[in-house]
Amino acid sequence: MKTLLSLLLSISIFGANAQSSEQPAVEQACLNYIEGFYQGDTAKLIKCLSPTLHKYGYYKDKTEQYVGDAMSYQQALDYAKNVLDKKRFAKPDAPKTVVVLDIQEQIACAKVVAWWGMDYMLLAKKDGQWMVEQVMWQGPLKSINR
Repeated sequence: MKTLLSLLLSISIFGANAQSSEQPAVEQACLNYIEGFYQGDTAKLIKCLSPTLHKYGYYKDKTEQYVGDAMSYQQALDYAKNVLDKKRFAKPDAPKTVVVLDIQEQIACAKVVAWWGMDYMLLAKKDGQWMVEQVMWQGPLKSINR
């Protein structure tokens, strides 16, 4: 029993240390994601998005019905470029919240709140860099319980 308790304690301590030491890097990847879209900054998106990105979300159409929509890596970059070209930046007071939910050695998950809604993101650590692999989102934000 003592051995089992010691093992569980050491596992929980290791997990806590891994999470706290990687948390700033995961948060930065998530902020690059939000700011890339907000500022039309494709460099920030390239830094945080995996080329195999799978982003899928639900928004309300004109009839107030939820409709699903997918976005690829290239579509994300094109969207950001359009924001920059048309100078359609997010308002300075637009929400920009990152909550890291869990971090393991190679994977992490986070919740992001932005002007368009709420995103749940799965990240993977590749060559020492946290990259967004998958995103599920729902908007508009006003209908979401934060």
